Amino acid sequence: WGLGDQLVKNYNEVLNQKGGFSQEITATKMFINSFIMAFGIASVKVIISAMSAYAIVYFRFKLAVPLFWLIFITLLVPLEVRILPSYQVVSDLHLTNTYTGLILPLVASATATFFFRQFYKSVPDELLEAAKLDGANSWKFFIDFLVPLSKTMIAAMFIFMFVYGYSQYLWPLIMTSDEKYWTVVMGMKIIFQESYEGGNLPRVAERFAFIILSMIPPILVVVFLQRWFIQGLIQTEK
Repeated sequence: WGLGDQLVKNYNEVLNQKGGFSQEITATKMFINSFIMAFGIASVKVIISAMSAYAIVYFRFKLAVPLFWLIFITLLVPLEVRILPSYQVVSDLHLTNTYTGLILPLVASATATFFFRQFYKSVPDELLEAAKLDGANSWKFFIDFLVPLSKTMIAAMFIFMFVYGYSQYLWPLIMTSDEKYWTVVMGMKIIFQESYEGGNLPRVAERFAFIILSMIPPILVVVFLQRWFIQGLIQTEK
């Protein structure tokens, strides 16, 4: 699974050969599923959170503060508590074994909303007044002013949410009975299940190669984008 004369052969079999983990899906397909899920969750979370925080900070309505705390308090409710009602809703909509079912129930984020809110509160009110004098409406101010200013915050939240989506285990486990939608984490679950429950772990080199490959995407995302991540968090403290 590491350096050796079987290196290329092992990784090629892991990525392209059916029958290693299941009869229907290769590790390449698992990686594609994980990327689709992680990218979808991260993208929609960032968009919804940025717009929610914008509405809370700049639309001066009476329930803005209670609404924010209502969103924030959802951090105290773990996924395990709402997993059954969430599954029931998705099942009633016939979204099991679909990418939409994997992504949609996880797109709300109190964490990202909190960070965007803190950043928007640090933006001077004079900028909003200047934008209004230039004839910018609420939507134009958000798109043309706040979004460019919050690029590093968007990048930081995207990195955080991408890793969150990539590492999801419980939700894909419940939502996917069809092997075609299995993610990388599901593949790792199969490896450990066969090892500890069945005591059977054939093709050890290929399975360890899969584990190594599964760690590479989040590591690369953090390594290459860590500057944006740190800058985004620093901006929140200003």
